[in-house]
Amino acid sequence: MTLPTVLIADDDRSIRTVLTQALGRAGYQVRSTGNAATLWRWVEDGEGDLVITDVVMPDENGLDLIPRIKKIRPELRCIVMSAQSTLMTAVKATQRGAFEYLPKPFDLRELLSVVGRALAAPSEPTFSPVEPKDTEERLPLIGRSPAMQEIYRTIARLTTADLTVMINGESGTGKELVARALHDYGKRRTGSFVAINMAAIPRELIESELFGHERGAFTGATNRSQGRFEQANGGTLFLDEIGDMPPEAQTRLLRVLQEGEFTSVGGRQPIKANVRIIAATHRDLRNAIRQGQFREDLFYRLNVVPIRLPPLRERVEDIALLARHFLERAREDGLPSKSLDQSAVDRLKQHGWPGNVRELENLMRRMAALCPEEVISAEIIETELADPLPASGPVASAQAGNGPETLTSAVERHIKDFLAAHNDGMGVTDVYDKIIAEVERPLIRLTLAATRGNQIKAASMLGLNRNTLRKKIRDLEIPVVRGLM
Repeated sequence: MTLPTVLIADDDRSIRTVLTQALGRAGYQVRSTGNAATLWRWVEDGEGDLVITDVVMPDENGLDLIPRIKKIRPELRCIVMSAQSTLMTAVKATQRGAFEYLPKPFDLRELLSVVGRALAAPSEPTFSPVEPKDTEERLPLIGRSPAMQEIYRTIARLTTADLTVMINGESGTGKELVARALHDYGKRRTGSFVAINMAAIPRELIESELFGHERGAFTGATNRSQGRFEQANGGTLFLDEIGDMPPEAQTRLLRVLQEGEFTSVGGRQPIKANVRIIAATHRDLRNAIRQGQFREDLFYRLNVVPIRLPPLRERVEDIALLARHFLERAREDGLPSKSLDQSAVDRLKQHGWPGNVRELENLMRRMAALCPEEVISAEIIETELADPLPASGPVASAQAGNGPETLTSAVERHIKDFLAAHNDGMGVTDVYDKIIAEVERPLIRLTLAATRGNQIKAASMLGLNRNTLRKKIRDLEIPVVRGLM
């Protein structure tokens, strides 16, 4: 039995050696080269069962080679690896016909798994490469952390499909940027991208906003008006904060997704719904389903491909790159040029960023506009991140070191940080629910721990009805163990 042959092209000799050894131990034959010309000659001669190529090589870009390979040998799988690690690299690799894209550095076990899948995959139909937009344009997403690399790969795969996507992430993480990237590099990029924030529209107007209305449909409807579904015809409809959609609108949206058509408010003629739906929320929709606030059948219609966008605190390694990107953007917008020294970068990485990427962007623009120094230091960052409001009462006492911080002062401090992070007033519509949710779960969990899992005693301590406590334990998914210390 002839062993499969893997062709490797990478101008880094050490990488070629490592890959050759790993693939050899896994039972593959390997031929490796440091340039694209040799790889192309092997492919033309009919050699190899799989290609692994780097993007940057001395004589040709590996991405440019893939369409040529697919043209003469469409059955030959290509795996692209790159240290560039940008969204555009992932998108171009996928849209030019790569089987998989691996950002460097990668785990050799992952590479072997991809190689196995590639060689076992059935033959593909003839592939026609689709070119994304010019690579010189400003990239919509910034970051090289592992979490962002996985998002890039997911977006790249979805550019060749037309699936419904649900994006989940905290406020300020960039959910609309992901939605726009899915549209701009996808099959519907020649159509319109229409966004609607469900939390910003009065509930009595949501159906009219989505589906349009006819003249005379209600008081004040003096003319026919197109809804967002019609405006996005042939393109993408982005339903932001879908968790805030009222129940009656959820029912109508589900019907549209099921039937593929809708009627305007006051209308009789069905209208074809030719749109791709991308939804986003910062809420836990599964919990909302348990509480009867969101339809389960609608959730599964929207959650075909889930994407979780990580908060900034989970991608600390991207903070310096993002901060310098925002300073450069500020300079392009006419603000003074600024730079960060290493101490400033270190201080930025220590911050909790409750407002996520939006908070970082606001801070960098503020520094560009107001900081007199050209080089920003940790001391300047510290001053900007400090609470701008003078503390008083127990807060001031705790900060002055006159005693332990009280619960009230701790809550006040966290709420101030949260509100300061969203000082532009955008994207925050449920501060009350968010803060209560942050407090309620640890309160119940720790009370149960104090009573060693005895729910009757815990309910008495909390001043709650026992059935109410049980419901909260279930809704908040709090583990209860009898005898817990």
